Amino acid sequence: MTHEEISMKTKRALADALKELMAKKPLDKITVKELVERCNVNRKTFYYHFTDVNDLLKWILEEEAVEVVKQFDVLADFPAAINFIVDYVESNTHILNCAYNSLGRDEMKRFLSKDFYMVVESMISGYEKELGISLAKDYKLLLCTFYVEATAGIIIDWLQKVRNLNRESAVSDLNLIFVTTMPAAIKAGRANEIW
Repeated sequence: MTHEEISMKTKRALADALKELMAKKPLDKITVKELVERCNVNRKTFYYHFTDVNDLLKWILEEEAVEVVKQFDVLADFPAAINFIVDYVESNTHILNCAYNSLGRDEMKRFLSKDFYMVVESMISGYEKELGISLAKDYKLLLCTFYVEATAGIIIDWLQKVRNLNRESAVSDLNLIFVTTMPAAIKAGRANEIW
């Protein structure tokens, strides 16, 4: 086994241990000591891979959800990407709610926003290319921030009502909002050269 394979195996073991513990107690009550004991590794190994428990949680979310969403052609497969996110939220509600309860709404939103930025930015860039428009840097940043904040907020709201979520309606509505408003905002931004 290569060093990279061993490293990934260790990270996954730590991730599994964190998920198990999050099902039983709040994130801020989980210690590095508990994680390393469950995985039969030393603290040095944990800190070689992660700075703290929150860093491990971020890695889990990126590895399991965000990196997969980044693989979608969001212009062509936006509903599929949203369905994947809803599936992930439904399958990992206890982990995400534990993170939400420990981090709070604002921190959880900030946490998700960082990861969704690249997805939204690529979607905006795709529309720029498709429409033959080049946005001013400041306006593109504003547009990215707007859609990222909205998406992160919606996902957090889904966490709170995942059992009562009308999946088809939620995916359809979000798709409708993105595919109608984003191109319009890009066109308006190009025409409104105030940035």
